[in-house]
Formats: sequence, C-alpha cells, structure tokens
Amino acid sequence: MRIQEKARARCQWLPVLDKNQDTLYLALADQLAADITSGTLKPGDQLPPQRLLADALGVTLGTISRAYREAERRGLTEAKVGSGTRIRGMQSDEPKFHHLSKAEADSIDLSLSVPIPNPIRSEQLAVSLSHLASNPEALRQVLAYQPEQGNLQQREVLAQWLTQHQLSVTADELILTEGGQHADFLAMQALIRPGEAVASAALTYPGMIAVARQLGLKHLPIPTDEEGIKPDALERLCQQQKIRLLYVMPEYNNPTGEHMSHSRRMALVDIARRYDLLILEDAVQYVLPNQRGTPFYQLAPERCLYIFSVSKIIEGGIRFGALRAPKNLMSRLSASLRAQCWSVPGIVGALVCQWLESGHVDALIDWQWQEVKERQALLHRYLGNYAPVAHPYGFHAWLNLPEPWRAVDFVNEAKKHGVILIASDPFCVGSYPAPQAVRICVTPPTHSTTLEKGLSILSDLLEEGPSHTAPLL
Repeated sequence: MRIQEKARARCQWLPVLDKNQDTLYLALADQLAADITSGTLKPGDQLPPQRLLADALGVTLGTISRAYREAERRGLTEAKVGSGTRIRGMQSDEPKFHHLSKAEADSIDLSLSVPIPNPIRSEQLAVSLSHLASNPEALRQVLAYQPEQGNLQQREVLAQWLTQHQLSVTADELILTEGGQHADFLAMQALIRPGEAVASAALTYPGMIAVARQLGLKHLPIPTDEEGIKPDALERLCQQQKIRLLYVMPEYNNPTGEHMSHSRRMALVDIARRYDLLILEDAVQYVLPNQRGTPFYQLAPERCLYIFSVSKIIEGGIRFGALRAPKNLMSRLSASLRAQCWSVPGIVGALVCQWLESGHVDALIDWQWQEVKERQALLHRYLGNYAPVAHPYGFHAWLNLPEPWRAVDFVNEAKKHGVILIASDPFCVGSYPAPQAVRICVTPPTHSTTLEKGLSILSDLLEEGPSHTAPLL
C-alpha cells in the first residue's frame, strides 16, 4: 500500500478507474479522452510513466501499456523515445510536414520534393487545353459522370504509356486517382480496417503516416539498412502480430534514399506470401527505366498494388494518377472511390492523356532527369565529405549530421542564413526516435546557381559547427 501511495503522489495525472469494468484498458483510454475534452489535460501535457501509473492505480503494467497504445491509436497521445508520452489533444494538430513551401520570398527553398520549375509546362498545358477545347465531342464525354474505375479510354492511354516505359500494365488493372496521395488513402481505406496494422520503413513518407493516422490504423516501424527494410525485422514483426499491409518505396526511399536490390525485394515478397501481406508500392518518385529495379507488382502480382502519379514529371497541381491493383481487389477499391467522390474528374484525365500522347511529357522528363543528375552532382561536390545518401536521379538527399549538430538546430541555423530544410521528425513512424539528420531537396530552385548558393551555405555551416552548445549537466 505504501508503494501505491508514493506512486499516486508522483503522478501528474491520476484518473478515477472503476476496476469492475470488463476492459480496464479501454476504460482508461476513455477517461483520458474525457479529461482532454474537459480541459483537465492539455496538448503537450506529459502522462505518467507506465510503471508508475500501474503502481498508482493498482493494475498490471500490461493494462497501462494497452491503454497507452489505444490512446495513441485514437490520436490522443504521441510517444517519443526519451521524452515519454504527451497529449496531442482532440483538436486537429498543425501538421509537421507541408506540401506547400514555407519559404520566404528571399529564401532558398530546399525543403520540398517538387519538379524543377520550367515555363515549358505552362506552354504545354496551354496547347493541351486548346486541343481539348477544339473537340466538342471529347469535351462532352469528359464533362459527363465517369465510371468509378475511371474513363476507359484514359486508362488505356495511361496503360500504353506505362508499358512503353517498361511498367507493363493493362487498362483493367488500373483505377484512376487524384494523385499519389489519394491512391495511398484509397488503398488503405478500402483494404484495411480501423485498428488493423500496417508497416513501413521506420522513416517514411509523411503522407503515409498521415493516412494511417487518419484511418485509425496501427502503423508499425521497421528498421532499415542501406537496402531499405530489413527482412528479418519484418519477419519478427509478423511473428508478433498480424500485419495487413507493407508500404514500400524501393527505388529510393523518401526520405532516406535507400535503394532495394532485387534479392531484397524477393526476400520481402517471400515474407509477404508466407504471412499473407498486401504490398503497397509508392512509385510517385518516378525513376527512369534503366535506373529502376523490378516493381513489386511484377514479382507478386496477386498481392501487390502500385501507385503512379504525374506529380513529379508534369506538375504537382495536376492531381492525376493511378493505382494498379490485382483484379480481385478492384471492386472494393471502386466502391471506396465511389463513396469518396464518385469518380476522378474526366477533364483532368483528358488533359494529361493528351499530353502523354503528344510526346511532350517524354521530352520534359528527359530534360528534367538530366538537370536532376547535374544538381545531384553539385550537391555531392559541396556536401560529399559528409556522405549524403541519394539516388543519382533523385529529387532529394538524406544527410546524417556530424556531431555535435542536432537536426532542429541545423534547420534553424540554415533558416537564419536563408535556406529552408526539413528535419527528420516528420518522417518518423510512431515512437521511432528521430535521427540527427535532414532532407535536402535539389529541385525547388528555378536555377542551379540558386541551389549552389544554398549548398555553399550548408557546407559552411557544417564546417563551422553549431554557434553554441548546451552546457553539460
């Protein structure tokens, strides 16, 4: 009893718990939600350590652990290694990651993975708009309601273009989407139930993290090495609990830049088959055929979905893409899309398909990848001594900072010098600890001279080190 009294005195939050309830952990999570609603707990408040609260309430540590996991699943709390569990609040949190630039007009934005600005895009868009406007029958067709799976002619055009670029698909395997993020959401909403588990690299695309949280999914991190997700770590996770879906970016992971070898892909496919996992491959970060490995859907077509989008090759504002899926899943995906928005707007697909058929997109891709390759070479010229990880045709690089730099300090110091970056925290899955690293995007500046100026500033900061360090305690 004395232990309980001491523990109760140390708890900054002490709920009233009726031990006669059947599921104590759910009752505890409900009490936590009620205390947030009433204002007893506020965003940023820290919850007691699990062992301390268990002693204070006279319940098992397992009860508290399950309650904390349930609270995190509901989006009530956020746990980080080294800082404990804190209240996120019932309100919509300000996102840690933005798809729009936060850079000031006079800053050098190296924060977002976007196509390199080029006026030729608006010129080509004008041509496509003019072509569509001159065809009244085509306009009539695309302005009408479209099938849930998407306009058949547009799916055929897209399938033909992808096949020409060594991504062999058929029109009936595709469902059109409003970009890659929509495809990500659509796949998990249609195929995964709230509370079920999905897994990805421990550092992954923030859009995936947002989807899993929005849908109430349990999102589990998997450690990686230089080839991405570790098969042994995935297998251990599958042995511990039921995983429904594995999310992968095999060409170059966003943000860490890892590229999966063929043997690594086959190892993951073997695990997926033995444990009955779906695999969702995000290929929005488009890669040239001669730089690309075999897509997962070609290795295991019966369980793999593939996301394609024009966001990185045409422009992010044209919300058009596709999800390749096994035929037995198409009815569930179509039903989910119908419930969301009936169908993808036909006029957007018509514009994109006219653009693809004209051949202008291929010329744009050729120009962009040559420019990206030169910019990556520029990045390695300035930062090569610090071993950045990047694909030669990748939009970004991942930089593990040298001691004693901390990511938040480096980002803030770079901002003071007019360079905008993103630290590692938005990419962390669940409670995975954020490494002292930053993502550097080479594509936002219009001119490579602007990029070079920004890289020079970062190089100087790395060489000089932090302007001050915290005193040792």
